[in-house]
Amino acid sequence: MLDEPLQLSVHSLPSPQGAAERDARRTAAGRWKMLAVLLVCAAPVLASYFTYYVVRPEGRRNFGELIEPQRPVPALTGVTLEGRPVPLPELRGQWLLVSVAGGQCGAACENHLYLQRQLRESLGRDKDRLDWVWLVNDLAPIAPALQPAVAQATVLRVDRQRLAQWLAPAAGRQLDDHLYLVDPMGNWMMRFPAGLDREGAARVKRDIDRLLRASSSWDQAGRPARER
Repeated sequence: MLDEPLQLSVHSLPSPQGAAERDARRTAAGRWKMLAVLLVCAAPVLASYFTYYVVRPEGRRNFGELIEPQRPVPALTGVTLEGRPVPLPELRGQWLLVSVAGGQCGAACENHLYLQRQLRESLGRDKDRLDWVWLVNDLAPIAPALQPAVAQATVLRVDRQRLAQWLAPAAGRQLDDHLYLVDPMGNWMMRFPAGLDREGAARVKRDIDRLLRASSSWDQAGRPARER
């Protein structure tokens, strides 16, 4: 047998650039697969949020009218029945269920005060997260017989014209026709329909319950200590 020279096959080595491109394609493909898995797992949660916030079945609609944009509490100062000045921004830190009426407090006013008290008490252990507030928008004296009924309320006299720069009634209504809901950050964010009866009050409670549950992770009972 004749000796033949050893045949060597020369194979080119992969270039660093080509290897980097292949790695990048594999990484991108892996990320897309992971994203697809996450979307499949999250689909039920996303569907529930879409149903609640977009489709919103009729049974889940708010009874109260949402105020958009929300209106922050202005730098107004109210006066207690004892004559002590209280800046309205100091009421922040609690949910507020607010009514507005003159000091004479007719039948509609008395109904609102009764519903405010009952709604707060119906919240059970969450009642300390809600204050009921009566803003008296005139200088008329409050009947002595009414004062024990509002002993647990926050009652402040506030200038009518300046108050109207914050709260507002629905079209064709008066300011004292409604109950108003203010969030713990001091934003007026909901107005309830005029002429509330007990059935309407039950629907108000459902709105408040949902808001309290939704804010339970950051809203606690009692106002934070004020800086001195």
